[in-house]
Amino acid sequence: MSEAKTTQSVQSGEARSSAIMAAGTLVSRFLGFAKTWMLGAALGLGSTINDTFINANNLPNLIFLLVAGGVFNAVLVPQIIKASKAPDRGADYISRLLTLAVLVLLALTALVTLAAPLVIDLTTQGYSEQQKALAVTFAFWCLPQIFFYGLYALLTQVLNAHGAFGPAMWAPILNNLVAIAGLGMFIWILGENVYNPHTLDNWGPTQTLLIAGFSTFGVVAQTAILLIPVFRLRLGLRPRFGWRGVGLGQAARLSVWTLATAAVGQLAFLYVMRIATIPGAERLRLDNAGDRAAAAVLPGNAVLEVASQLYLLPHSIIALSLATVLFNRMTRASQDGNKDELRDALSHGLRTMAVATVFGALALFALAGPLGMFFSGGEPQDGVMLAQTLTILALSTPFLSANFMMSRVFYANEDARTPLYVQLWLAVIYVVGAFFIQFLPVGQIIYAIAILYTLGNILSVVISVVFLRRLLGHLDGPRIANSYIRMGYAGLGSALAGAGALWLLGSYRADGFAWSSRPAALVTVVVVGPVMLLAYLVLLRVFHVTELRDLLRPLMGRLGRGVQAPVTGAAPEPTTPARATVSDDTGLIPRISGEFDAASFRAGPALAPRRTTEPATEDSPDAPKTYLPEEDTPSTARGGKFRPQVPLPGRRTYQGDTGQNPYFPAKGSHRK
Repeated sequence: MSEAKTTQSVQSGEARSSAIMAAGTLVSRFLGFAKTWMLGAALGLGSTINDTFINANNLPNLIFLLVAGGVFNAVLVPQIIKASKAPDRGADYISRLLTLAVLVLLALTALVTLAAPLVIDLTTQGYSEQQKALAVTFAFWCLPQIFFYGLYALLTQVLNAHGAFGPAMWAPILNNLVAIAGLGMFIWILGENVYNPHTLDNWGPTQTLLIAGFSTFGVVAQTAILLIPVFRLRLGLRPRFGWRGVGLGQAARLSVWTLATAAVGQLAFLYVMRIATIPGAERLRLDNAGDRAAAAVLPGNAVLEVASQLYLLPHSIIALSLATVLFNRMTRASQDGNKDELRDALSHGLRTMAVATVFGALALFALAGPLGMFFSGGEPQDGVMLAQTLTILALSTPFLSANFMMSRVFYANEDARTPLYVQLWLAVIYVVGAFFIQFLPVGQIIYAIAILYTLGNILSVVISVVFLRRLLGHLDGPRIANSYIRMGYAGLGSALAGAGALWLLGSYRADGFAWSSRPAALVTVVVVGPVMLLAYLVLLRVFHVTELRDLLRPLMGRLGRGVQAPVTGAAPEPTTPARATVSDDTGLIPRISGEFDAASFRAGPALAPRRTTEPATEDSPDAPKTYLPEEDTPSTARGGKFRPQVPLPGRRTYQGDTGQNPYFPAKGSHRK
């Protein structure tokens, strides 16, 4: 077979794999929103039960990310990737690593679950004894998810390190299906909240099992199904003890900045989440006092959670994909010391990403009313509160994605300190802001938190720009501003077209079509959304926004519509793949949804084979590359005035021939 045909076959296979992963992500997102809709229908969006459950169900993910998430991504991921290159494909090493991680996860999960009453006390404010008792019950059911989240992350990395990316992207679909099954049985047996209100007084073990139990069963299923492709790798994984020489201590010391970044972000988020529980507690007090009219207009943390999921949608679908495409380009430019290329990659990413995020922000802003009604659980007043919260959050979507893209530059430069500095500034802003928000009128707390996150999104960009200018000199500001202004004009025209369509459908009247029912709200979104998109695309051409073409190229490649075209201005792909830098985003604020995101635990792309038949020495440029440098190889990161060279984690880990590690005695022998 000719080299051209071989290359075409490889590219076609990569396109198919990318399409499978993209399809899995989209299906999972769709089912996630279906689960959110059903939860609103089952419990009511503005109900005490829903507020209490969402708070308890978010705790496992947040605690896992706080205590172990940074360790898993910054320490264990490089170790697993590196071990997979050993002659035994890492079987011995990964077995020991998995054994250690499973024992630590079991201990952590048991400790946190037993401390559920204390955890609820620390993460809520103003709960009555009855509500606190239900929260603790939910926590006992949900906190065991910590173990399965950790195991899922580990199994994902084992699969990724051996080139199997698809299973981890499809596994969350099973999670959502199990949770949806539980919610479906709840509605079938006990009825929707709008027709049969579910309160603390009529809540029982059956309801808890169908809501919290099936939520945990879904996480268990998501993890268990990954065991099938892991067993198919035939690595012979088994419990193995003896961890001296594994290298985790050294790797953790090298990753201290990344670990601190994750911890700071999660602690700040937990404090804000505590403040967000105040309105729900006050609503219950008003209900018990008989003032139901006042209670009905108090948005709780369930409203904030659903608004967060909607507002993060453009970022999670578009910005994350584009950042993945551009990250290797940034890494190569950083390793070559080419600041112009690094700046150009950032500029290209910011401008291309904005094509989608600017439209997403204005579309969410315009469609906030119908979306609020659709996810309201059938209560128009709950839909109004959700729409108001989403309106506040929506316009900051471009800033959220811009800050994420900017953080790629620091990680491409192997700089884990600067993201920590950005995180610290934001954490201080959020904690101080949340502290003062708790003294506002109760009905304004959720809206004030949404404003706080919006300001945080904007300030994060400002802070990142300050640090990036020190690194790059300038950020191609005039070209970026020019593109954003033209996209803004197109987006404004699209929003006006959408507003006209919404007016025709009566969305601005309380008795209008969009507010008549949840199906009517969905019809409104389905009708008005394409009108806005068509107007936006036409206006992008009118205002000569060429970045639209650059956005569609990689996305069409990810959807399998042919081989991905090169990104405009991108450097040609090297014959040997660039070493990818492992980074951890699980702690980066602003991240305001407690939903577990499987994409946070995906490793870099599979390495391509060396494209030469010439013999290569270990030091030659054509030698096969790995994700991480070899033992004691100097770091490629370039130091600065305040930052020395930053080595990557996993540097001194033994990865020689199987059975030769002096710290791992051969089977049957004993160390003296």
